[in-house]
Amino acid sequence: MEYKEIAKKNLKIYNSLTGKKEFFNPIHKNNIGIYVCGPTVYNHLHLGNCRTFIFFDIVFRYFKHLGYKVRYVRNITDVGHLENNGQHNEEDKIYNRSKIEGLEPMEIVQKYTISFHNLLNILNLLPPSIEPTATGHIVEQVDMVKSLIQKKSAYEMNGSVYFDLKKYNKNYSYGVLSHNNLNQLINKNFNFSSEKHYFQDFSIWKKVGSNHIMSWNSPWGKGVPGWHTECTVMSTKYLGKNFDIHGGGIDLKFPHHECEIAQFRSFYETDSILANYWMHTNMLTLNGKKMSKSTGNFLDLQNILMIKKDNYFSNIIKFFILQSHYRNILNFSEKGLLDSEKGFKKIICSIKILNNFCEKESLKKQTNNNTNTKSFTLFNVSDWINSCYKAINDDFNIPLLISLLFEVTNIIINDPKKIEDSWIFLLKKYMNYFFFDILGFINNNEVNISIEKSKKFEILVKGLIKLRKEAREKKNWIISDIIRKELHNIGIFLHDKKINKSKLD
Repeated sequence: MEYKEIAKKNLKIYNSLTGKKEFFNPIHKNNIGIYVCGPTVYNHLHLGNCRTFIFFDIVFRYFKHLGYKVRYVRNITDVGHLENNGQHNEEDKIYNRSKIEGLEPMEIVQKYTISFHNLLNILNLLPPSIEPTATGHIVEQVDMVKSLIQKKSAYEMNGSVYFDLKKYNKNYSYGVLSHNNLNQLINKNFNFSSEKHYFQDFSIWKKVGSNHIMSWNSPWGKGVPGWHTECTVMSTKYLGKNFDIHGGGIDLKFPHHECEIAQFRSFYETDSILANYWMHTNMLTLNGKKMSKSTGNFLDLQNILMIKKDNYFSNIIKFFILQSHYRNILNFSEKGLLDSEKGFKKIICSIKILNNFCEKESLKKQTNNNTNTKSFTLFNVSDWINSCYKAINDDFNIPLLISLLFEVTNIIINDPKKIEDSWIFLLKKYMNYFFFDILGFINNNEVNISIEKSKKFEILVKGLIKLRKEAREKKNWIISDIIRKELHNIGIFLHDKKINKSKLD
C-alpha cells in the first residue's frame, strides 16, 4: 500500500472539544470542510497573528497532499463590532483606525485587506477556497437574529439585540468547548449594562449612532452585526450545518467560539457542536508576554518582510515558527531566528544535493564525505518516509518532522555512503514533498540566490568594518563616520569605545 494511503487512515488530531487526540474521520469520505477565523482588517498583521494562518495552511496542504478535496473557508472581518461590556461602550477597531489615519472606514478595510493578502503571499500561504466577508453577509446575519428572537433565544432592547444565555443554558451547556461554568463567570461587583437581562448575554446586533458610517438597516434600526453572528452565518452557509474542522487562535476559544456554538445550536435547535474537530493554535509571545497591538507588545511583520523583500527571509520566519508545536506557547527570540536560519540553510543544501543528483553517477561523488568511513548500517529510506508521515499524523507534530528532515540532511551532507543509490530517487521525491508541498517553503532559485547574497553581504559588512577600523587607527574620522553611517542605514549598529580625538591629534 502506498505511503499516502497508509497515512490517510492514521491521522490523529487534538480536539479542543474533548481535550484529547482523536482519529480523524471526515464526514464525507473524500471531502473535507475547514473553517478558520480570519483577521479583523484594521491594521497590519503581527507575527503572532501569522502563526495561526501558517499552521492552517499546512493542514490545508496536507489534506490536499493525501488526496482529499478540501473546502477551506477563511473569513475577513471587515465590519466594526460594538459590545457594551458593562463599563463603557467600546468603539470598533476599524472606526478607531479610520479616525487615526483620516480615512473612511472602508478605505481602512481595503488597505489592510490588501496588506493581509500581500503578507500571506510573501509567506507562500495558499489562498483559501472561499474568503467571505462580513459585509457581504449582512442579510443572512439579520435573518439569523430575527430567527433567534422568534425562538425566544434572544431579545431586543433599545435597538440592540442580545443572546439570552440563561435561556440557552436550560437546554444546552454553555462552556462545552471552553469548559467555563456560566455561574462562575459572574462578577458581582461588575456594573454591567442595564439593557442586558444577564451579565454574560452577548450582543448579536448592536445599535449605533447616526454618525457611525459603517451601519446597516434592520428591523431594530441602524446597527452592526455581532462578531460571533458573522462566523456562525458564514461557516454554515459554505460548509453546512455540520463540518469537519473549525480552527483559530487560542484567544478565540472563549468567548468567540463558545458563542458561535451557542448561536448555532439555538438557531438550528440541535445538539450538534457545529464542527466535529476544534483546533486552536497557541500564542506567540514577545518578552514573555502575548503579542498584542493594543499593548504595543508585537513585531510588525509588515515592516520586517517589506524591508527584507525576499522569499529567503520569509522562509526563515516560517521555519522559526514551525519548530514549536502549534499547541505550545512560542517565545520569539533573536537567537531562535538565527538558529532557524542555520537549520534552514542546511536542509536547503541537502535538497540541492539531492536535486542535482544524476542517475548515472553516485551521490557519494557529489558530496564531500570521508572515504575512510568504517562499517555502517544502510539508511532505510522507506522507514524514514513512514516516520515522517507518523510525525504529521500525530496531531501535526511538525517539530518532529523537521527533526527527521535534519536526520536525513546530516546523512546526505556528512555520510552519504549510508544511502543506497537505488533509493535516491524516492528520497528526493519525499524530501521535496515534505519540505515544499506540505510545509510550504518556497522552492525556487530565489532561495539559493538569497543564500548566496546573504554570504556575500556578510563578507561585505566584515570588510567595511575592517576598513573603518583601519581608518580610525589612522585618525581618518571623515571616512570612519561615513562608513558608520552607511552601516547604520542598512541596520548594522556599531558601538565604539570612546576615543579622545584631541589627544590623538
